[in-house]
Amino acid sequence: MTSKRGLDLLRDPALNQGTAFAAPQRLAFGLEGLLPPQVESLALQVQRSWAAFCQLEGSLERYAFVEGLRRSNLVLFHRFLSDHLEAVLPIVYTPTVGAVIQDFSRSYRTPIEGLFISADQRGRLRQVLRNGINSPIDLVLVTDSEGILGIGDQGVGGIHICQGKLAVYTLCAGLNPERVLAVALDVGTNRPSLLANPLYPGLHQRRLAGADYLGFVDEFVEAVRLECPGACLHWEDFGTSHARQLLERYRNQLPSFNDDIQGTSGVVSAAVLAACQGLGQTLAEQRIVVFGAGTAGCGIAEGLL
Repeated sequence: MTSKRGLDLLRDPALNQGTAFAAPQRLAFGLEGLLPPQVESLALQVQRSWAAFCQLEGSLERYAFVEGLRRSNLVLFHRFLSDHLEAVLPIVYTPTVGAVIQDFSRSYRTPIEGLFISADQRGRLRQVLRNGINSPIDLVLVTDSEGILGIGDQGVGGIHICQGKLAVYTLCAGLNPERVLAVALDVGTNRPSLLANPLYPGLHQRRLAGADYLGFVDEFVEAVRLECPGACLHWEDFGTSHARQLLERYRNQLPSFNDDIQGTSGVVSAAVLAACQGLGQTLAEQRIVVFGAGTAGCGIAEGLL
């Protein structure tokens, strides 16, 4: 049950059912007149959403449509992805999300799912983190946006990579979308086009480095430890210079996982070992070339040692 009624209820994506609210619910929650009279099933809502999605031609238009579902009705959003995974996952995640992130300065709208924690908030990061928590948190997915999808430093636009990955967590691992949190750490940006863009909504300063950077992340991790006890901290798309360092620095303080290092390594190692088994050969008999020494490439090499 909830104390929300009327438009307040319809504006809460975690509670909104749209036209699926039954007649007794509409009466009890003051929804009569705020919805068309027909009570519809979730399957019918998905059917309507799919028809609208198919009419859109551009990938950015399709992303905006699916993002609208996320912001209005989380149940419908995840059911829509589940029923049309092959068509929709490349929109909410790779490859379309890369273009969405690059377009962030122009397309940003408030509110957005997730939390922006910036360097100018040092000294009160615990309070800022608390602003984004409405229920117990099982997973915090954080990026500093330095190494986004091979397109590099993207500033606060990297929040979208966290949102896309959290959708995958819900669909594939069953995590409750109300118990996860996307976080963009705004430590500045070294991308000249963002620093020169008056529409860029992040900090207009160069990235923190050295002790200043680590001090900021130290405070953030401590805030997560205190405000989200037991939660796993997922490090996403950190730059090569920081990814391994941060994983080693904090992995004994709270559950930590770097997808680029550990996730990619696990998947590639499994594929290589399966191929060896199919060939009837050992891993030691193979000559393996890792193209590039980025975060993922180094993680793969380490995993195959």
